[in-house]
Amino acid sequence: MKDRELSTTAKNIKVITANGHVTLRGPVKTAQEKARIDQLARSAAGGGKIHDQLDVKGSN
Repeated sequence: MKDRELSTTAKNIKVITANGHVTLRGPVKTAQEKARIDQLARSAAGGGKIHDQLDVKGSN
């Protein structure tokens, strides 16, 4: 994902699309990042179903 506000970790998530569904997988650093990615995915999906499998890992 390309968004300057996202951490390097979040920029490396997996976005999988199939049959009008979008699956998001991978680690993010904060709940705010998770929410931002979800928002971006929903906007891009245009009404498609989002399966959010992102995992908040913190800054460790």
